[in-house]
Amino acid sequence: MPEAILRVENLSKNYGKFAAVKEVSFELKKGEVFGFLGPNGAGKTTTIKVCTGLLKPTEGRVLIGGFDIVKQPVEAKALLGYVPDNPFLYDKLTGREFVRFVANLYNVQNPNLHEQRIQELFDSFEMSDKIDELIQSYSRGMRQKVALISALIHNPQILFADEPTANLDPRSARLTKDIFRALTRQGVSVFMSTHIMEIAERLCDRIGIIHHGELVALGTLSELNQQTAVKGSTLEDIFLELTGDFDIDTRKLLEELGS
Repeated sequence: MPEAILRVENLSKNYGKFAAVKEVSFELKKGEVFGFLGPNGAGKTTTIKVCTGLLKPTEGRVLIGGFDIVKQPVEAKALLGYVPDNPFLYDKLTGREFVRFVANLYNVQNPNLHEQRIQELFDSFEMSDKIDELIQSYSRGMRQKVALISALIHNPQILFADEPTANLDPRSARLTKDIFRALTRQGVSVFMSTHIMEIAERLCDRIGIIHHGELVALGTLSELNQQTAVKGSTLEDIFLELTGDFDIDTRKLLEELGS
């Protein structure tokens, strides 16, 4: 398997005449946490859906472990896990039954082994006491945890997570971040989109910023600093500078309030 688990090459995705993603290219290395940032409607979710095979690109290609997600979907999808921003779960199944169902979809071999892994994952996410309760009784945060567990049941090489901490309480969010870091120590890569700058700044090895469908910056926090006029600032400052979300009038108002 190549060192770059994910290669996105000149990716474009159009909806009619609207270009949601425009010639985006980047790589994700093994064992790396990659943060994908952008304003609402910038193209984050579209990019993730193309990378996971839910949408076909208009141009360009995506390689997962060297497999083309369009031409070799079975091989490519076997290597990835995906947690959408609003995961769908079957309310009439228990947590255990749902994850077992997903394991069967991935054709996970050795039922005894994957039953053991199901239990271990529920233990890791502090949900072992709820494992045999119906999903309809779960809170939004618990549902998010089950979605993460189901994405990890087949030991993927890369995990795509769209706003993975959005519905989690602070303790659960911290637990999720710790699990992501543990995964990278095992060589698993994590591709996550988030609006929470603090999480991206502390957790991600590299960050990509997308704006109006274009990748406007890519690199470590230090490298992003070099790409903007906002030297030595926080990721939030860099993000706002690169995406142009602070106009002159807004800056003037803030300066007046601070004076």
